[in-house]
Amino acid sequence: MNTLLEQSERLIALTTLDFKRYLYDIIHWDSRLIGIKGARGTGKTTLLLQWIKEQNLATEKAAYFSLDDLYFTEHSLKDTVTQFYKNGGSILALDEVHKYKNWSLEIKNVYDFFPDLKIIFTGSSIVDISKQEGDLSRRALMYELPGLSYREYLSMRGIIHLPVIDLDDLLFNPIAIKRNIPQGFRPLEHFKNYLNYGYYPFGLSDSYSVYQRINQLIRTIVEVDMAELKDFDIRNAKKLLQLVYVIAQQVPFKPNISSLSAKIGIHRNSLNNYLYYLEQAKIISLLFPVGNSTAVLQKPEKIFLNNTTLLAALAEQQSNTGTVRETFFLSMLQPLYQVQLPKQGDFFVNSKYTFEVGGKGKGQKQLSGIENAWVVKDDIEFPMLKTIPLWMFGLLY
Repeated sequence: MNTLLEQSERLIALTTLDFKRYLYDIIHWDSRLIGIKGARGTGKTTLLLQWIKEQNLATEKAAYFSLDDLYFTEHSLKDTVTQFYKNGGSILALDEVHKYKNWSLEIKNVYDFFPDLKIIFTGSSIVDISKQEGDLSRRALMYELPGLSYREYLSMRGIIHLPVIDLDDLLFNPIAIKRNIPQGFRPLEHFKNYLNYGYYPFGLSDSYSVYQRINQLIRTIVEVDMAELKDFDIRNAKKLLQLVYVIAQQVPFKPNISSLSAKIGIHRNSLNNYLYYLEQAKIISLLFPVGNSTAVLQKPEKIFLNNTTLLAALAEQQSNTGTVRETFFLSMLQPLYQVQLPKQGDFFVNSKYTFEVGGKGKGQKQLSGIENAWVVKDDIEFPMLKTIPLWMFGLLY
């Protein structure tokens, strides 16, 4: 175990505290068992290491272990944690738990055996913790980490530090929000760069290879992460990659499940399951009509890619501007709120707010007669009346 502790010490020492994700200040770190889910590349590992570093404890007291480490092919998690605890350990961060068989049961066991041991773990967004053996859902306080918001992107790049705003404040007090934004800040100046490269933290350090990394990331999710799912046939991995490609070229995609099933060569019931898992993996976003169930076997009305950086990376041709706008809006709202497809307008949020998303010339016509409805416009800097700038929805987290 000394090797694990040495690796932990080195990684913690190399971790910077200059920028922290919004979730860092939301997590109730006092809880004894905390789980953080999220897509690959969103910064879960950094979040763990930053918190461990801020505890300022010796590695023997507070350590970081990745369950993807070869060490765990020969050593059990339960025995390793027991040894760590007996040597005086009190805080343990466990990364990539889904890489270890029976992780949920063994974490449950050590949680029960050592009531003064604190455990924080991260796992793939695909994992349904309530379906794992040793169900941790009643014990663990769970969080999910999305990619960078526009606000976080600006902060991480050192451009400007803006506060998180509440959706209701944005809709009903937009002028007050405007007053809190420093004069001289030009929000549209950096917006297109964010849309193309900014959703994943790794894109900020190397924008030239970000699309290559995204393609590798998707392949890893499909060929490695999904292989852990009980009802996923790994022989369908290539077909699933084909499905992602087909969707990417046609978003927002209005699926004909029978036609799509025949084209990809996957049974329609399996296809609905795979669409669900692709959404859990944060590769796509499914939009269901108001009043419809979001159960696994229900057909979505529209399919989007999860975020605009994915869209830029996977689309062979430059994406339609309207698609980019809608994808951004959905990616900023969906981590926080329920979003559905209304009969009028583009998006229905939390069963009460209707939004129509468009360019600078978009009018109110499509929202005529609807209460609590707003036009969301790209290419404008500040709000007026019932019109909100698109970029401002990037301040919600």
